[in-house]
Formats: sequence, structure tokens, C-alpha cells
Amino acid sequence: MTAAGGVACVVPAFDAAGTIVGVVAGVRAALPASRVIVVDDGSRDGTADVARRAADRVVSLGENRGKGAALRAGFAMALADGATAILTIDADGQHDPASAPAMLGALARADIVVGARRRRGTPMPWPRRMTNSVSSVVVSACAGQRLPDVQSGYRAVRASVLARIAPVGDRYEYETDFLIQAARAGLTIAWVAVPTLYARGGTSHFRSVRDTAAVVRTIWRRLPLAWQ
Repeated sequence: MTAAGGVACVVPAFDAAGTIVGVVAGVRAALPASRVIVVDDGSRDGTADVARRAADRVVSLGENRGKGAALRAGFAMALADGATAILTIDADGQHDPASAPAMLGALARADIVVGARRRRGTPMPWPRRMTNSVSSVVVSACAGQRLPDVQSGYRAVRASVLARIAPVGDRYEYETDFLIQAARAGLTIAWVAVPTLYARGGTSHFRSVRDTAAVVRTIWRRLPLAWQ
């Protein structure tokens, strides 16, 4: 599947004024025909104003509601624009837009494609490396199939997928539940190796205690079903 099929790129953004222009420029270079939708999740640094000079559309949530809520808003806008494929990429500059064509191309054989980062021997901080590894094992058990990088927000999905699943949560747990529900619905999930980047000046907004707790609650809700 290529940009000619109607590709929208959704960029959830919170306090990303310093990186959003570079991310959008990278997407445009990699996918010239795509439409770029930035969802400003209640930023305090003028992200929306900066994004309006670079993106095709900017959705402002008004207050910080979380990455899941931002993705829902971006997906709704992409579907309203008639997109048949949607790429999601983080606004902090830690996803390489050059991998986008390969991810969209993999939709020819899958419903969902996730950019899988290598953990060992990379700049990924060791606490994130550990939580990524453990969460991937547990979520794989819930989903009933191996999912090597469940924390990656770099994804490509067919638009039809969004009519079949309804992930819960407004923050990072949304992305976890997305994969669990998709796997249980029988959707095909493919993986494309992408660079592990942690040195571009972006800042992760994952809050160790609160967001980890929300992800754990989501997994716990799904575990009984996984063991039936």
C-alpha cells in the first residue's frame, strides 16, 4: 500500500514545539503524497501554532488528555479525510521518518505494522529496555502471539482496522490495548525493524508511575480472557 492509496500521518504532540517541524518535514520527505495531521494534546509551549505552519491539519484538544485521546482524535480526522492507511509517528523526533515507506509497504501483507526497535546495544535507556522487554512478554501472552515491541508508537494501520476494534484508555495504555484487541480479533500484525533513536533532543512524556500503572491495569483486565 502506498501514499497513492490515501495515506494520512497522525502525529500526537505534547509540548513538542522544538521538534514538530523537523518531524513533519521528515514525513513529507519520506511520503510526499501523505496528509499530515498533528494533534496538539493541550501543549503549553505553542506547539499548535508551530504545527500550523508545517502540517496539513492541526487538531487542538485544549487540555492535556493523553496520547490515546490524541490518537483517537487524529484517527477520526484521517477517516473523515478519506484515508485508507494511517501512519502514526511520535512528535519527539525519536522515530525515523525514513522507515515510513517500508512500514506502509508492509500493509500489503498485514492489517497493522509496528516499527520494532532493537533493545540491546542501542541508546535505549536501560530502564526503558527492561520495561519494554517485560511488557512485550506479558502483552504477547494476552494477545496470543509474539509481539516484540508493544511500546512502539511508530505504526501503520489499514483504515478498516479502526472499525473493528475499540481500544480503551486515554493515555499510553491505549496503544497496548490496541495490539491486544487486534490480535484477538484475528487481525494480522507485522513488524518492521526501525532504528532506536534517543539522541535527537526530544523528551518522552511517559510518566513512570502513573502510565505504567494504567498499562498494568489494561493488561490485568485482559489476562482472564487470555487464560480462558
